[in-house]
Amino acid sequence: MPDDVDALYLTVTGADHPGVTSGLFTVLHELGATVLEVEQVVVRDRLLLGVLVAADRTTDALQHALGPCATTLDVQIDVRRIAAAPDPARVERHHVTVLAEQLSAGSIAAVAGTLAQHGANIERIERIASYPVTSYELMVAGGDPQTLRAALSLVAAAEQVDVAVQPAGLHRRAKRLVVLDVDSTLVQGEVIEMLAERAGYGAQVAEVTAAAMRGEIDFAESLRRRVSLLAGLDASVLDDVRDSLRLTPGARTLVRTLKRLGCVVGVVSGGFTQVIDGLVQTMALDFAAANTLEIADGALTGRVVGPVVDRAGKARALEEFAAAAGVPLAQTVAVGDGANDLDMLAAAGLGIAFNAKPVVREAADTAVNVPYLDAILFLLGITREEVEAADAAD
Repeated sequence: MPDDVDALYLTVTGADHPGVTSGLFTVLHELGATVLEVEQVVVRDRLLLGVLVAADRTTDALQHALGPCATTLDVQIDVRRIAAAPDPARVERHHVTVLAEQLSAGSIAAVAGTLAQHGANIERIERIASYPVTSYELMVAGGDPQTLRAALSLVAAAEQVDVAVQPAGLHRRAKRLVVLDVDSTLVQGEVIEMLAERAGYGAQVAEVTAAAMRGEIDFAESLRRRVSLLAGLDASVLDDVRDSLRLTPGARTLVRTLKRLGCVVGVVSGGFTQVIDGLVQTMALDFAAANTLEIADGALTGRVVGPVVDRAGKARALEEFAAAAGVPLAQTVAVGDGANDLDMLAAAGLGIAFNAKPVVREAADTAVNVPYLDAILFLLGITREEVEAADAAD
């Protein structure tokens, strides 16, 4: 059937039960109809089945012919003629993911209204998760992605939800490299502040750290200033801090699920190898890059060894990990919270700001502001049910 010829659209609704789909299509075959498109959704026990067909019949004739089928199957079948659709290859499509700890009808209305205002039509909505956050994915046709992202960021701020806009396509399902920042992303808190507290300089170091994460101080300079305050601290404190690290909720689920999907997972940190090496081993991470504290005579010297892993260094690490894994940068994901993550987020195919400073949220492709790191999975189109099914089968 040519693309410019009108077709007949069947809407089937009613209580869902085995045999509805097979019964309908058996009758359509007997009527000589050619199936062009099919989409079926079940919400609780209610069925919504849409079928686009080409048939040598009028709308009324097909409606009449399907009457006995509707009675037998105990469903309602509505037939109407629809105009030919535009060439689907010319319509740009996007995945719009909405998530929040509590997602209200008003928030969904605000997102949908903004999409409509910018020429984007919602074709499908799918629930991704119902806990610990609520997340829905919208398949959207039309609209400029940059314009949509900017407009929806205002909605996200007003409604206190997270909204991500990503182009649809095969690359979303391709093998990926996911690189995580460590401090305040993979783990809770900042390692250097934990060390500084044991040296008696907790408040001073926390102040410098906050300024650096906001982008107010060059990271490399801020690191040297903070590390210098650790001079003379017994090196055994590193073991103490490493043992006290607390993973961000959802961190293990995120890494475990990504590994099951065949993803390569790495960490890149402005922190220290002596602390994160244990994480790399216990979580079976594939790559790691971090600074190394200098130790002499069993104590910290107040200096770092080798080049500083700063803002530019994080981006280089991402590129090096991708090259080593054979993954194009377009198929990489980077997650971070501070200004020193900006170059890495920009270089990745998808840059995600996780509970980040305002300057980072504004620059990243999307932001996640719920306290669960595995919410990142929902942005990749992975549902909570799929995660739980994999855990149960393991």
